[in-house]
Amino acid sequence: MPQLVILYTPNIEPKTDLTALCRALADTILAVRDEAGLQVFPTGGTRVLAYPAAHFAVADGRADYAFVYLNLRMANGRSEAVKQQAGHALLATVKRHFAPIFEQSLIGITLQIDESPGQVYDGKHSTLHPLFNRP
Repeated sequence: MPQLVILYTPNIEPKTDLTALCRALADTILAVRDEAGLQVFPTGGTRVLAYPAAHFAVADGRADYAFVYLNLRMANGRSEAVKQQAGHALLATVKRHFAPIFEQSLIGITLQIDESPGQVYDGKHSTLHPLFNRP
């Protein structure tokens, strides 16, 4: 973890580069530091995935409205300050990315961050973590 999932209305695809957004958000996640200046999220566990909604309805449907929903899921144990820092940084990245679209289109954006305390099961297997955890 963390895993950032983006759901969006496909009418924004011709207007922006969603792969670039994913990379920018991953870089933003990796730049988050705790109070001691240490990287908060593991490089090998950071994932950003974007999916278009096959079917959607936005607002009253009278225009070509767009919507982007971002949900960051992280393991528990981080301070409130770190969680707020991550949220502000991610939202700033999203706003920067979509700034040209805000000037020409009607778009709504929601970012939510969830923790996973008390999970019933959290199974993992990765060959990515060792790549980034070398001394």
